[in-house]
Amino acid sequence: MAQSLGRLEPGIECVEAKGADEALAQLEKGSDWDLAIIDLMLPDMNGFSLLAVLAKRFPDVPAIVVSAMDDEASVRRAIKGGASGFVSKASSGETLLQAVRVVLDGGVHTPDTGSGGAGKRSGAPVSERFGLTAAQTRVLELLAQGKTNREIADLLGLSEGTVKVHMSAIFRALGVSNRAQALVVIARHGARL
Repeated sequence: MAQSLGRLEPGIECVEAKGADEALAQLEKGSDWDLAIIDLMLPDMNGFSLLAVLAKRFPDVPAIVVSAMDDEASVRRAIKGGASGFVSKASSGETLLQAVRVVLDGGVHTPDTGSGGAGKRSGAPVSERFGLTAAQTRVLELLAQGKTNREIADLLGLSEGTVKVHMSAIFRALGVSNRAQALVVIARHGARL
């Protein structure tokens, strides 16, 4: 996997960890992480548990799950748990690279959608239909309540910069460029987040 990621662009640095504890220790060492790639089957912690820890302690670091457990329930649980992408271990290296590109651009990659765009079921909540992560959904819920970025940051215990990152990703996912347009999309889709 590290070799595939090395093809993404020259100079990319991949740091590997044997388990969750080692990965968390690496994340603690610095703040310049662009992405975490997680296997669900870890020797020292359940991958879903690690996702929860990452979402809480490192909300600015998007995560992609790479797993042999690629059934629909596992994919849904990973995305709901905060993952920005899911790639089956049976997929090609090119699929992994595509997922990394999508996630680094602020999108969501799943096996069924490829990019997590508007191809979801029409009766699904806005967050699911547009492939929003759990963190983005929380931000969107507060946006829908008319909260400012500062208020959202205070309510969620995030920095205002983190809220802005989530807002940008939400706007991209919804295909809009501002808060007002995002509210129109929410209203158009029955306000179910």
